[in-house]
Amino acid sequence: MTLKLGLPKGSLETATIDLFRRAGFAITSAPRSYFPAIDDPEIGCMLVRAQEMARYVEDGALDCGLTGHDWVIENEADVHHVTDLRYAKQSFGEVRWVLAVPEASPVRDAADLEGRIVATELVGVTKRWFAARGVTAKVEFSWGATEAKLPQLADAIVEVTETGSSLHANKLRVVDTVLESTTQFIANKASWDDPAKRRKIKDVVMLLHGAINALDKVGLMMNVKAARLDAVLEVLPALRKPTISQLSDEGWVAVNTILDESVVRAIIPRLKEAGAQGIVEYPLNKIVM
Repeated sequence: MTLKLGLPKGSLETATIDLFRRAGFAITSAPRSYFPAIDDPEIGCMLVRAQEMARYVEDGALDCGLTGHDWVIENEADVHHVTDLRYAKQSFGEVRWVLAVPEASPVRDAADLEGRIVATELVGVTKRWFAARGVTAKVEFSWGATEAKLPQLADAIVEVTETGSSLHANKLRVVDTVLESTTQFIANKASWDDPAKRRKIKDVVMLLHGAINALDKVGLMMNVKAARLDAVLEVLPALRKPTISQLSDEGWVAVNTILDESVVRAIIPRLKEAGAQGIVEYPLNKIVM
């Protein structure tokens, strides 16, 4: 059994390969190759544009793949939604498709674009969004550089944004949110009904979630005199339940916990003051819940 896995080529490619690396899969590809190597004999990879992924999964050319919820909706693809994976090209979270106009534009809402030109790559979703609001806008497909079409070639755009920095840099103002999207792991329905393929998909997804759970987390372990344990535990953040193990010396215990990496630099000096010794910080690749 070989699971045909589609990986998104383009803006999500690097983030996806890094996520798989954290999950324990080494993926390597040669320049101009669309068939990366993966160190799992049960998986065969192919790089596919996220915009097309859902269609190939629906048709069975791929058993499963990672793509944005936006492109599943755009293609109206009949696929099995396995899970959301909260990551994107710059951060692990959501992206938004927004209706935007130049800062000086008089447009304040969708109704102001009646009969006007709106440029976007997400044509189907955008047309349906305007139709649901009773607005007939001229939605045109954009091949890229969509922000540059304002104001000479379009009155508004629907563009994807993760941080909003590009819109701000181009002096654009967000009028409304058309769609929020996360990366999804999707499967062909027949492949999902195959027990061997379903089990493999579930195994991969579990490890990917483990890698996401471990993002920005570190492990911390230390030795503490039993008499100082309460003082050390008071320093650790609330709601954390560290593992406490008895050492060979009955007067000492080992404390092991997981923390947000951002707080560790402030906590380590306080732990030392409270009596912790041999403090070790270590990276985490996966946290499987």
